[in-house]
Amino acid sequence: MTLAQQTIWPFLFVVYGLTLAKPPDMSTPGFPIPVIGVNDPLPPAQNALGADSPWKGLVAAGTDLSARRLLEAYTKGIFPWYNQDQMVLWWSTDPRMVLKPSQFKWHRSFKKDLIKTNALSALEIKVDHDFCKVMRMCATQQRPHQDGTWIHAEMEQAYAELHRLGHGHSVETWINGELVGGLYCVSIGNAVFGESMFSAKTNASKMALAALVSFCLQSGIDTIDCQQQTHHLASLGASPVDREIFLKGLESAVKKPPPDWKLLPVYWQQFLAPAPQPT
Repeated sequence: MTLAQQTIWPFLFVVYGLTLAKPPDMSTPGFPIPVIGVNDPLPPAQNALGADSPWKGLVAAGTDLSARRLLEAYTKGIFPWYNQDQMVLWWSTDPRMVLKPSQFKWHRSFKKDLIKTNALSALEIKVDHDFCKVMRMCATQQRPHQDGTWIHAEMEQAYAELHRLGHGHSVETWINGELVGGLYCVSIGNAVFGESMFSAKTNASKMALAALVSFCLQSGIDTIDCQQQTHHLASLGASPVDREIFLKGLESAVKKPPPDWKLLPVYWQQFLAPAPQPT
């Protein structure tokens, strides 16, 4: 294991509430998850290791990160999270962190900054203008307590293919012609799975998220999957739900017609209007 791997792995397990200093050893006899072949289906999310395991939420390991496999995984409520040069690890957390667009917290200071930025500069929110650059910026974003990134070259290539197939989307914050923040996500049917955000300017990633929330409200999308619990997501209105509840909603959402991924100004102009002054 390289030094970079040694630094990334502890962060990975801290994210999931674990305290391990190394990844699971798949070669251990009797290791309690399957190692699947390219043509094998992923196990159901309910097969994930439980809270009594040091690898809670881990469903399977394998070598295939194709677009076909990713679509299968997300449809089943499973997502990949692993270190470069290791086997692909497939997870399904319980509880699952989700953001209901109707519960997004428009903090007063953020809305004030958004209105000011929109008034004083050329603020544009674009969808799918430069998906690959957004992923690259997410990969290089400096984050507290993190050395390295889980968004490595294999991940970028796989999600770029999802984008080409119409299942990967980016929501981007542009100010005065410069990309300063954004996020990327996966969509299947009417289901949206948030992946990562970056910000090169204060609140720029929140602006992209606010735009996604507005788009979801207008498109009848009632849940944005956030995968894992963090204080930052909770501050924006996300909350944990039981995995079974999440999976039940997901089963219905992936069968619905997908929205038209075009962000019209009308979607969030209502949020840019200054609050009425008291009389």
